[in-house]
Amino acid sequence: MKKLPFIKKENGIATLFVDGEPFIILGGEIHNSSSSSLEYMERVWSNIKGLHLNALLVPVYWELVEPEEDKFDFSIVGSIIQRAREENIRLVLLWFGLWKNGESNYVPGWVKKDYNRYFRACYPGSIKSNTISPLCTEAVKADAKAFKNLMRYIKEVDEGNNTVIMMQVENEIGFLGSDRDYSDAANEKFEEEVPSEVRLIYGKSGNWTQVFGEEAGEYFMAYHYARAVEQIAKAGSEEYPIPMYVNAWLQQYPDRAGFYPSGGPIAKVVKMWKATAPTISLYAPDVYVPYFIDVCAEYSLNDNPLFIPEVRKDVSSVTNVFYAIGKHNALGYCPFGIEDLQDPGARISEDDIDMELVKALNIDVNAIFNIENTAYYLSQCYKLLGDMMGIIDKYRGTGKMTGFLQNNDNGCILPFSEYDLHIKYKKQVESRPKSGGLVIEISKNEFIFVGIGFSVDF
Repeated sequence: MKKLPFIKKENGIATLFVDGEPFIILGGEIHNSSSSSLEYMERVWSNIKGLHLNALLVPVYWELVEPEEDKFDFSIVGSIIQRAREENIRLVLLWFGLWKNGESNYVPGWVKKDYNRYFRACYPGSIKSNTISPLCTEAVKADAKAFKNLMRYIKEVDEGNNTVIMMQVENEIGFLGSDRDYSDAANEKFEEEVPSEVRLIYGKSGNWTQVFGEEAGEYFMAYHYARAVEQIAKAGSEEYPIPMYVNAWLQQYPDRAGFYPSGGPIAKVVKMWKATAPTISLYAPDVYVPYFIDVCAEYSLNDNPLFIPEVRKDVSSVTNVFYAIGKHNALGYCPFGIEDLQDPGARISEDDIDMELVKALNIDVNAIFNIENTAYYLSQCYKLLGDMMGIIDKYRGTGKMTGFLQNNDNGCILPFSEYDLHIKYKKQVESRPKSGGLVIEISKNEFIFVGIGFSVDF
C-alpha cells in the first residue's frame, strides 16, 4: 500500500511527499460554496481543464455533512474525491466547521439554534456576536466529533489512492469586531494567570494584560483558538494522519485586532499557535495584499513551511508562483476562485460588489477585476513548472536556486558561486504579469531561467 502523504524536513527545508515522492502543489481554490452542489462542480471540473493544475482546494461544510446531530452524510465528499481521481487531480480539503472568515456561518442548523449549549463570543457590553466562542467546550467537542468522522470516511474511500493530500482545519479563524471575546466565560479566564505553556513560550508570568499589555486580547484569543483547533485536528488525525494546516486572514491596516480576525495565526502569534497546536503542520497566509514578498518572508520564519492556499487571481500576480517556489521553497501556490479564469460569465463589474467593503479590507481592486489574461499566463507558468519538477526537487534547499519578482523596481543582483547575475525587469504593462521568475545554477557556467519579462547580464 502507498504511504500516506506527509511533510518531512530535508536539506533544511520542508517537503510534501505524495506517493512517497516530492510534490509541489500547482493548484487553485474554488469559491466558498462551489462544492455544495455536484451539478455545479461539473462546471468547475470543466473550467479548470487546460490550466495544468495538479491539485484543487475544495471546501467541506459541517452543515451539509451533519445536518442532524450524529447523522452523517458524506456522499458529496465521496463523489468529489472520485471525480478528482478520474481527472487525475489531487485534493486539499478545507474543513468549514466552527469558524469561517471569523464567523460561524457554516455550522449546522442544530448548532446555530442552540445559544445555550453553543454560546457565542461577545463584544464589549455582553453584546452577542455571530461567532461561537472558542471557549465553548461543547461546540469544540461537537466539531471534533464531526471532523473525526470525516477523516474516518476519507480513510475508507481514499486510503491507498492519496487523492486527498492535505486538510485545512477551519478557515481564516479568529474573532471579527473586537480584540477578544467578552463573554462571561472569557472574562473570567482573561483575568486568570496565563497558562504554564504560555509562560514557557514567552518567559513571563501574570495575567494576560500583565504579560501582553495592549495586545493581551489578541494573544488570549490566539491561545484559545489554537487549543480548540488542536482538539479538532488531533481527533481527525487519530483516524487518518495526513498533513493538516491552518490558514490566516492577514494583519492589515488599520492594524488593530478585530479589523482582521483576532486570534488567527498572523505572523506575530504563530509561535503561540505552534506551541499550542502541535498536530498542525504549518500556518499558511491568504495573500490578497500587494506586499507578497514581505508575506512570504514572514511565513517562512520560525521553521514554518510556506504554503499559499489563497492568493489574488489577477494577471499581474501570476509570476508570484516563481518567486514563492524559487526563493522560499513553497509547498504550493493556489489562486482563489480558480473556476472563474476560463469562464467569461464569471467576469464582474464594480456594480456587482461592495466597493466600500473592498476598500475597508485593503483589497486592491485589480485583484478582482484584472483577470482577463490570467488563465493563459497561469497555465503557461504551471506547465513550465510542472515539466521541470524533477530538477526543482533536486535543487530545493541547495542554495543553487532562488526566485525574483518585480516590486516597484527595475531589477536585482543575484550572487552565485562564480557570477553575479543582473536581472533587469521589463516595464510592467497592463493586462500582463509582473516580471518574475526563478533561476537554478546547474554548474559554474550553466544556469536555467524560467519566468516572464526579464533579461540577464552576467
